[in-house]
Amino acid sequence: MQWSIIGLNFLYAPLGVAMMFIAYRLIDLLTPKVDFEDELKKGNVAVGLFIAAIFVSVAIVIGGALN
Repeated sequence: MQWSIIGLNFLYAPLGVAMMFIAYRLIDLLTPKVDFEDELKKGNVAVGLFIAAIFVSVAIVIGGALN
């Protein structure tokens, strides 16, 4: 077990979370007519799937950049 790899994972995890938050806020700013938080409170499954797709796509990009 290499401690440097484990340390890098702990460094990249907050970076990935921050990038996902930035991606969510960017999409939120680009779609001003859709209130994602309000739609999620109403139980709109499509909005939930859309946000999940944003998170998965950002995770794929981050994972590809790390390899």
